[in-house]
Amino acid sequence: MEVFPKSAFSPDACVPMRALLTGARRKESALLEMIQTLVRAESPSDDKAAVDACGALVAAHARALGGRVKVHRQRAFGDVIEARFGPRRKSALVNRALLLGHIDTVWPLGTLKTMPCRVAHGRLWGPGTLDMKAGVAMALTAIEMLAEAGSLDREIVLLLNSEEEVGSPVSRPITERLAAECSAVYVLEPAQGLAYKTARKGTGNWRIDVKGVAAHAGVDFEKGASAIRELARVVETVSGWTDLKRGLTVSVGLAGGGSKTNVIPAEAWAEVDVRIARKADGARIERKFSGLRAADKRCTLAVTGGINRPPMERTRGTVALYRRARTLAAELGIALEEAATGGASDGNFTSALGIATLDGMGAVGEGAHASHESIFIEHLAARTALLAGLLANPVE
Repeated sequence: MEVFPKSAFSPDACVPMRALLTGARRKESALLEMIQTLVRAESPSDDKAAVDACGALVAAHARALGGRVKVHRQRAFGDVIEARFGPRRKSALVNRALLLGHIDTVWPLGTLKTMPCRVAHGRLWGPGTLDMKAGVAMALTAIEMLAEAGSLDREIVLLLNSEEEVGSPVSRPITERLAAECSAVYVLEPAQGLAYKTARKGTGNWRIDVKGVAAHAGVDFEKGASAIRELARVVETVSGWTDLKRGLTVSVGLAGGGSKTNVIPAEAWAEVDVRIARKADGARIERKFSGLRAADKRCTLAVTGGINRPPMERTRGTVALYRRARTLAAELGIALEEAATGGASDGNFTSALGIATLDGMGAVGEGAHASHESIFIEHLAARTALLAGLLANPVE
């Protein structure tokens, strides 16, 4: 059964947004059901079997829509799902679009017992609803709408990664290779409020291990070299690299050390989170960490880590995608804003390659990674229609 008649579209005209909204509203019940099915398929990043089971559900649905599914097999993490829709394209770019998302969550198996998947108070609740199984279901629904309307005129690649929440260690090269074949990337992460995201900070992680000299704190105090005191100096040093005007933050989030109160501590450690808004700051902060030295020459430092996601900067290509989205949203009576965020996504990788990337195109809600994670149902149809509209009306 068609969502709307093919006669509503002209081959030479843009796909009408109002028709897409009508179609999305008709599919809202099925969309909600799909989201709930995916949420109930718990898929923590560190459980390959669970992630693969969720991925199998998505792959089956994609095949049912006529998608050409390829499963990128992994050993340590869940398999990565790639599905292509629309006409096959062999040449590079040709206005091919990449829909980018992930099926893993931060929630361990069994979370549904304390955070059940349920509909109440205008929301759909449950672990992974907002981040980001609703976005996955929205993408599949948008593709289905265009296929039924006979408007799937460009090749669309849907890539769903299995370990985004732990840094995308195996999916990054797949993401970058497929993105290089596309003219635009649409990231299915949650919205920033109601806004699409046009910029994200890059991320880095470091660990600092300090070795000192143990000694009796009362008998041989002067013979000891405190690793904790040295670490305190280091913490002050790296924290001082924060530059809010540049969007650069350095935060020591975890620290520890020592053995007993009456022993000069011989070991201490810290783990550091770094966020950068500018790509150039990545190399600069890496040089600073590599140049750390102990003030007390009896202590030694071991510094490991680096930038693991480059920033998604607000490029011309991304702005062009946002402006097209804003125009289409206006046809639905939506004033679509843009936003920047300190969090990172796989869209950081594609943007750093110079490919126009628009993020935050998934559901509207709150509580990602929190016990009140939920999406607002009232926004689902319009956001899905807007996603479909962008796929059908690309930036030339």
